[in-house]
Amino acid sequence: MQYHLDGFRSGSPDKKAEIEGLDHQPSDVDVLIVGCGPAGLTLASQLSAFPDITTRIVDQKPGPLEVGQADGIACRSMEMFEAFGFAEKVEREAYWVNETAFWRPSKGGSHIKRADRIQDVEDGLSEFPHTILNQARVHDFFLETMKNSSRQLVPDYDRQLLTVEKTDDPDFPVTATFTNNKDGSEGCTEKIRARYLVGCDGARSVVRKSLGHALKGESARQLWGVMDVLAVTNFPDIRLKCAIQSASAGSLIIIPREGGYMARMYIELDSLEHGDRASDRNVTLELLIESAQSILAPYSLDVKQVAWWSAYEIGQRVCDCFDDVPEGQRAKQTARIFIAGDACHTHSPKAGQGMNVSMADSFNLGWKLASVILGTAEQKLLNTYSEERQAKAAELIEFDKVIAGLLSKKPEDESASQEFQKYFSKHARYTAGVETQYTPSLITGSDEHQSLASGFEIGKRFHSAPVIRLADAKPMQLGHTIKADGRWRLFLFASADDQGQEGAPVANLCQYLVNDPHSPLQRHTPEGANIDAVIDVRAIFQQPHRGLNLGAMPTLLLPKKGSLGLVDYEKTFCPDLKNGQNIFTMRGVDATSGAMVVVRPDQYIALVLPLDAVKETADFFASFMRVANQGR
Repeated sequence: MQYHLDGFRSGSPDKKAEIEGLDHQPSDVDVLIVGCGPAGLTLASQLSAFPDITTRIVDQKPGPLEVGQADGIACRSMEMFEAFGFAEKVEREAYWVNETAFWRPSKGGSHIKRADRIQDVEDGLSEFPHTILNQARVHDFFLETMKNSSRQLVPDYDRQLLTVEKTDDPDFPVTATFTNNKDGSEGCTEKIRARYLVGCDGARSVVRKSLGHALKGESARQLWGVMDVLAVTNFPDIRLKCAIQSASAGSLIIIPREGGYMARMYIELDSLEHGDRASDRNVTLELLIESAQSILAPYSLDVKQVAWWSAYEIGQRVCDCFDDVPEGQRAKQTARIFIAGDACHTHSPKAGQGMNVSMADSFNLGWKLASVILGTAEQKLLNTYSEERQAKAAELIEFDKVIAGLLSKKPEDESASQEFQKYFSKHARYTAGVETQYTPSLITGSDEHQSLASGFEIGKRFHSAPVIRLADAKPMQLGHTIKADGRWRLFLFASADDQGQEGAPVANLCQYLVNDPHSPLQRHTPEGANIDAVIDVRAIFQQPHRGLNLGAMPTLLLPKKGSLGLVDYEKTFCPDLKNGQNIFTMRGVDATSGAMVVVRPDQYIALVLPLDAVKETADFFASFMRVANQGR
C-alpha cells in the first residue's frame, strides 16, 4: 500500500483527506445512482475514488441492509474486492467453501446417502477462495470505502424514485424526482439533475421502466424457500456445501455461513401453477423447517433460531439492452442512462451468481463513466457497457436454467441422479467467475499475438501469479497492483537477456512511451499529472531479484511523482524463483521474446503484443481515448 506521496499525514491511510467546502447533497451531479444493493454500492465505491467526480447514491429503504439476501462470493469477486482494498477483511470473516458434498437417495429411496465429496475450486484457479458472507457485511465494506474517500460519499436513504426525464440541458440532461421523507415531511420531493443516471434499483426497477425496457423470460414455476438457521443436527456434512436430492421429498442446498455455527438452507417446495406467485402460497417458516427435516431423513434437524427466511419462485429473465440507446443507433448516440444488477437480469440463487454478476456489471461500468467524465476517453466508450454485460447476463440465464432444472429433477435412477454433480463439476470455473470472456471490441483486441502469453487470455480477467518486488524483495501477487482506480496497465514481460539495460526491449519501449509524442502516455496523460495517472507501466524480468540493479532501470520504472517529486520504487518485479513459482512458466509467457500485456481498469486483458509493437499500442488507445487537455 502506497501513501505519503504528497506529504506526511497521520492516521489511517485508508481515510483520504476530505475536500474543503464539500457539498454532500448537491442537486447537480456527474453521476446519480439509484439503489444501494451490490451493484449500486460497487459503482459508488468505484466513483468515490475520483475527487473530481460528483456522485450521489439514493435508496428508498430507511437505512443499510442488516441481514439476509445473497451470501456467495465467487473467487473472481474476491479478486475485485482486493482491488477495492477489503479482500482480507472478507477472508477473515467469511466461511471458505473448500469442498462440496453430493447426497442422493439410497437404494430403495428410504433415506439419503453421500454419493461424493469433491474439491470446490481447482488448484491454481485464483489466489483467493470461494467464500460465504452475509450480503449486508459486503455492503458495509463498500460503505466504508465510500466514506473514507475524499468526497466522504454516503447514501441518501428514504428517497423513492418517482420519475426520470431526459431534457435538452447540455450539461445535465437527466432529471430524477424523488420523494424526500427523511425528516418525516410527507409529500416533499427533491429533483436531482445528472450527467448520467444508473438504475441499480432491483427487479422492479423504476429506471428500467422509464426506458421502456422489460425483463424477458419465463418462470420455472418452482417454489423454493430459504432460511438461515442455528440448528443442532447429526447430519455429518452440515459444515460443507451440500447439494442433496431426496427420492420424494425434494431437494436441498446447504451453504454453511460465517461464524462457525449458522447454515443457509435452500429448500425445494411445490411446483407453481401457471400464474401463481410465491406470495400466493402463504409459505410459513414451519413449512420450511418441516420440508428440510423430511429431505434430510434419517438425519435429525432441530432448529434453535432462524436469523432470516423467505420464499421465492425461480425465474430467469434478462433485458435486451442495459442503457437508453435505441437499437441500431449506437453509431450516432451514446448512453446517458444505464441499468445494472437485478434491474436488468434475474435468476435463481442456485448457481450463486446473483450478487457476483451484479457487482461485475458495475465494475465494468464504473471506470468507463469515470474515464468519460474526466475527459480521458470518448463518449463512445460508454456504449461498450451494454454490449459486454448484456451478453454475459444472457449466458448466465442459460446456465442457470440448466442448474435449476437439474437440481429439481427427480432422480429416477443412479445415472440420472449423477447429472447435477457432473454438470456442477464441469462448470466449476464458470461458477468461480473466471470464465467470463469479452469478445473483440473497441476495448478488447484480437488474439493475433496470444501465443506470446498463452496464460493471459485476451478478454478474460488477468490471472494473477506470485512475483518478487525488486526494490524491497517483497513476495506478492502481481495482480494486486491493479487497484480500482480507473487506470490502464501495461505489464512488460522482459525477454531472457533483458535486465533493463539501455538498448534492450524494455528500455526501448519505456523510452518510446516517455518521449515519443505519439505514444499513449504522451497523448493521453493530462499536463501536470503523474506519468502513471492514466496508464500504469510495470515490468517483470526473468532474473532472480538479487541479480538485478534497480538503479539501472529506465526512468519510467522509477518515476518521480506527487508534489514532492518522490520516486515510486514499486514498478519492477521478478519471478518468485525461491518458491519455484516462475510467472513466465505459470502463465505461458514466451521467455525468448517476452510480451506486453495490456490490462483494462476492470482487470480484464485487452491485448497481448510484442514488446516492440509501439504503433499497435498507440493505435489501440487512440481509438477510444481523447488527446489530453481537451476538456470534458
